[in-house]
Order: sequence, then structure tokens, then C-alpha cells
Amino acid sequence: PSSPSTPLLFRPDKNMARLQSSMGRLAMPSFDESELISLLKAYVSTEKDWIPTAPGYSLYLRPTAIGSHPYLGVDVSDHVTLYVIASPVGPYYPQGFKPVSLLCDSYNARAWPGGVGQYKVGGNYGPTIKPAKDAMDKGYNQVLWMYGPSDEVTECGAMNLFFLVEESGSKVLWTPPLSRGDILPGVTRDSIIGLCKTWEGVTVRETFPTMPEIADASAEGRLLEAFGSGTAAVVSPIERIGYKGEDLEIPAVGEFTERIWEELNGIYYGEREGPEGWSIKVE
Repeated sequence: PSSPSTPLLFRPDKNMARLQSSMGRLAMPSFDESELISLLKAYVSTEKDWIPTAPGYSLYLRPTAIGSHPYLGVDVSDHVTLYVIASPVGPYYPQGFKPVSLLCDSYNARAWPGGVGQYKVGGNYGPTIKPAKDAMDKGYNQVLWMYGPSDEVTECGAMNLFFLVEESGSKVLWTPPLSRGDILPGVTRDSIIGLCKTWEGVTVRETFPTMPEIADASAEGRLLEAFGSGTAAVVSPIERIGYKGEDLEIPAVGEFTERIWEELNGIYYGEREGPEGWSIKVE
């Protein structure tokens, strides 16, 4: 994201750290994170004419690594190609927020302890395409991924997941933790948590919600809002969750979700002052 004159990179250090971790999980060699950020700055400075200037538009950067070993086989790759995909992109919501609906999947598992759910690898995404299509065929936009006999909530689609619930008169922002290794450490997720910890009137809780707990909160009128978070959408409001043959209706778009969207987009585009180190100017 940027203004016409000063391009900004949003938290590139967090993106580099996740790429480094993901490559390490695949036995790929490490790389110099600072050097890649410097190369990204040089690239953006050189190609800044490709950065759209209309509100909500940006130049999307996706660092990528693939094994380029010149032989077929299942083994550690002797050759790895590290490169960056760059593409101008438009706003995720061209007509404004559009809430989504989720279908709880009790059969397919996106990730599990000991797997690669916490890493940004292709194996996390390919197997989710058919369950997502099945959910769409049933009238939902995406899948809410659960795990275990208690129907613990993990993620939705390819996004991290948040619930705003009321408990004893206080607001709690509830999201699954990273501790078990099956949740992707999203940069947007981390940014939302960081911002909300500085806000009055809300407490952040990082534990695994169960769908029965979410259903109870909905029935009792304590489920105030829900949303997914990710790079492309920033936040995606959730208005309906299908669980065990019944739909939980959720108020959308709520004021809390709108505030997060406005705060983060303001930081992205240099219109608001974010925490130190979040917005990196490209001179």
C-alpha cells in the first residue's frame, strides 16, 4: 500500500520470519531476511509506477520458494529458487463490506498437531479446495475448520478466525492460539491482536473456542461479532455459521469489525500512525 509519493511496506519483517520458518520446515536453506527486504525496497522503488494510486488498491508482494532440484524424487532439494510475485490488486470489497457464511466441517481437517498448519506451504491449501466447493454447493461461502472430538474451532477458509463475545458484561475477542502448531501465524492476525490489546473495553483471549461454546453464546445473545482475517481481505465479516444442521445468525457488519478494518487500512496507506516498525517507507 502507498500514497502516490511514498510507497510503504507493511510489516515485512513478520513476513520474512514466517517465510524463513516455512522454508526451514521443508528442509530448505535459510536466507538473509534483511537482504531480501532490501531487495524488495529496491524493486518497489524501481517499479513504483506499477503501484495503483486509487483508494483500496495496492501492489501485492508474495515471496515464494520452490525446490528446483533437477531430478525427480522425494528428498531434500539441492537447489531452491526464492523469488517474489508482484501484482497490482484492487480492493477486496469493491462495493463495501460483504459478510460471508461458513459451514462447519466435522469430517475434513485442515491441519493437526504435528502437521504443517503453522507453516505457509502449499500442502495446507490444495486439500481444502474440494471441501470449500462442497460448502459452496450447500449455500455457504467457505468452511469453518474444526478439530477434535470437542469440535474446537481453528480457522475459516484460508483465514484466521475471531469471535467477539460478551462475558459478565465485558467484551472478549476470542481467537485460537498458535501454541499447538496447527494455526497459521498470520501477520494480519498478529496486527489485530496487537492493536486490540491497546484498546479499552476489550480483552484478547487466545484459547481454542469450541463450536458448542460458540453456539451457546449465540443462543444467549452473547455472540456479538465474528470475522476472519488475512492479507487480501484484511477482515471478512461473518454473518452465518452452519453447525449440526442449524444456522447461527451473527450481527454483521459490526462496529468492532469496522473499526479494525478502518484502523488497519489507515496504517496500510499511511493515513494513521501505527506501532513503530509496522510501516516501512520505500524512498
